[in-house]
Amino acid sequence: MLPVDDDDGRLAQRERNTMPVVNLDQKLATFTEHWSPKVVESFNGHDIMVVKVQGEFVWHAHANTDDLFLVLKGRLTIQLRDRDVDLGPGDLYVVPKGVEHRPVAEQETHLLLIEPHDTPNTGDPATATAKEAI
Repeated sequence: MLPVDDDDGRLAQRERNTMPVVNLDQKLATFTEHWSPKVVESFNGHDIMVVKVQGEFVWHAHANTDDLFLVLKGRLTIQLRDRDVDLGPGDLYVVPKGVEHRPVAEQETHLLLIEPHDTPNTGDPATATAKEAI
C-alpha cells in the first residue's frame, strides 16, 4: 500500500520512483513577481524554491534555522550588520540562524533557496510572503 499523497501527489510519485526532473530555468520562466518564493520540490521536510529578486528585502533574522542562498543568475548582496557578502552566479552563502540580514539585488537576480517547510521568509509568520508550489 502506498502512503497517502501530499498536496501535489509527490509522495506517491516518490514511492513509485517516478519523480520528474525539475528544470529550474523552466520554473523561473513561469512567473515575473519579485520576492515571492516558488516551491519546485521538497525533501526531508525542506522546501526547494526558486525566487526572482530585485531591490531591497527587509532586514530580518530566522531564530531557528540557517538561511541558504544560491545565486543562479545575477548578483546578490547580503547585508549583515557588520559587513556585506557579495554573490554572483554559482555562489552559495548560508546566513547562520539568528543573524540579522537583508538581501539586496540592483538588477533582477534568480536564486535557489532551501529551507524547512514552515520557515517564513521574513522570519515572522505575520509579515511573510506565502509560499506557492509551481
